[in-house]
Amino acid sequence: MKITPLEHWASRKLGITEPPVLSRLQAYQLGKLRDTLSLAMTGSLFYREHLKGIDPASVRTMEDIGRIPFTRPQDLVDCPNGFICVSPQDISRIVTLSTSGTTGRPKRIAFTPEDQELTVDFFHHGMLTLARPADRIMIFLPGQTEGSVGDLLKKAVVRFGCEAIIFGPIDDYDRAFRALLDCRPDTTVGIPSQMLALSRYCGADPAADRVQLRTLLLSTDFASHAVVNALERAWGCEVYDHYGSTEMGLGGAVECQARKGYHMREADLLFELVDPSTGKPVDAGEYGEVVFSTLTRRGMPLIRYRTGDRSRILPEPCPCGSVLRRLERVSRRICETIQLKDGTSVSIGQLDEILFSDPSVSAYAAEICLKDGHDFLSLTVRSTLASFCGEKIRAAFEQDPAFGNLISRRCLGLDVQLGDAGFFTTGTAKRFIADRRALQPELL
Repeated sequence: MKITPLEHWASRKLGITEPPVLSRLQAYQLGKLRDTLSLAMTGSLFYREHLKGIDPASVRTMEDIGRIPFTRPQDLVDCPNGFICVSPQDISRIVTLSTSGTTGRPKRIAFTPEDQELTVDFFHHGMLTLARPADRIMIFLPGQTEGSVGDLLKKAVVRFGCEAIIFGPIDDYDRAFRALLDCRPDTTVGIPSQMLALSRYCGADPAADRVQLRTLLLSTDFASHAVVNALERAWGCEVYDHYGSTEMGLGGAVECQARKGYHMREADLLFELVDPSTGKPVDAGEYGEVVFSTLTRRGMPLIRYRTGDRSRILPEPCPCGSVLRRLERVSRRICETIQLKDGTSVSIGQLDEILFSDPSVSAYAAEICLKDGHDFLSLTVRSTLASFCGEKIRAAFEQDPAFGNLISRRCLGLDVQLGDAGFFTTGTAKRFIADRRALQPELL
C-alpha cells in the first residue's frame, strides 16, 4: 500500500521536503487564514461588514478561529454580489447552484483562472492514488464546459500521462454501457447512484464481462457502504470516494489506498468539526458539522463556511502511513434528516444501505407523507431485473433494527412500488427524501 500522494502535495505547498506534521501544517494554515481574512475584509462587501471587529493579526492559534463568525449558505443567497474580492474581469467562471430555501434564489460561486488551477493541481495529485500513467479514464461528470468539474479533472490526469474521455452525467444507460465496451477504460469517475445503476444495467447483458475496470472514483454525492460493496462485486474493481463541493472549489478530500477515510485538502482548505447546535469545536473522534475556510483562493474566499455535512476526524493513524489527518466518510447532511412524529429520524443514507443492498434495485425515489395521521414512507423503485419483489424489500426494512422498530410500533407505514424509468433524475443534484407532510395540514 502506498502512502497518499496528498502528503507529498501538501509538503510541496508548504515549501518543505519532510512530511507535514500537524504543528507545521497548522502554522501554515493560520498564516494563510490571516492573509485570507485581510483579503476578504478589503475586497468583499459582505466580509467587510461580517468580520467587523476581527483583527486578522490576532488569529494566532486554532482556538482563536472560534472568534470568527460563521458564513452560512444563506449568506451566499442573500448577498450574491458581496463575496467577490477581485475585479469582475478577473473572474473566469461562475457556477450557479440551486437551493432548497424558501426564496428559491440560487447561490453563485466565482473562480479566477488561478483558483481553478489550484483545483487541477489537487485533482492531479489526488487521482494518483487510483490511476496510473497511460491509463484510460472515463469521466461520467459534467465536462463539456470550460472550467467544469469534468474539464478540470481531464486537465489534471493528462498531466501524468492518462487519456481522459468525458461522457458526462448518464442520461442513457445503454449508451453509457456501449461507451464502456468501446473505450475499455481502466478507471471511471462518476456519481454513486448513477454508477450503481449502470453496473446493474450492465449485469443484465452477456457482454458485461468485457468491462474491465481496475478502479472507480465516486464523487458529487454521498456513497453508502451498500453502493461501494455492490460496485466492487459487480466490476471486481477498487472503489474510492471523494468528498467535495463547488463551494470548496470542487475538490475537498479523497481516500487513499487504505480506503478508511478521506485525506483532506489541507494545504488549500482549513477544516473544522463543530457542534451543529452550539458552533463549538468537537474533539477528534466526535461527530460534528464540517466547516471549512479557503486558504489560497483569491476570487471568492469563504471563511468558516458551514457545509451542513456530518462527519468526524478519525483519531487513529492511517494504515497508509501518512501523517495527514483523515475525515470519516460523509454519509448525510444534518439538515436533510427527516424528523418523524415520534422523535426519531430517517435519512437518505439509511435508505441507501437497505435498498441498494438488493441487487434488483438500480435507483429509487422516497417521500414521507401522512396516512391516517401517521408518518408514511413511500418508495418508488426502478429495477433492471425481472426478479424485482416489493415484498422482499419490505421484509428487509422490517428486519432492519431501526426501521423494524418503527414499523412494528406503527410509527411508520411503508409502501414499495415499481416506478417508471423516466421518474428518476439523471442529473448531478443530490438525492433526498421529499417531505410532503406540510402539504397535508388538515391531517396533522
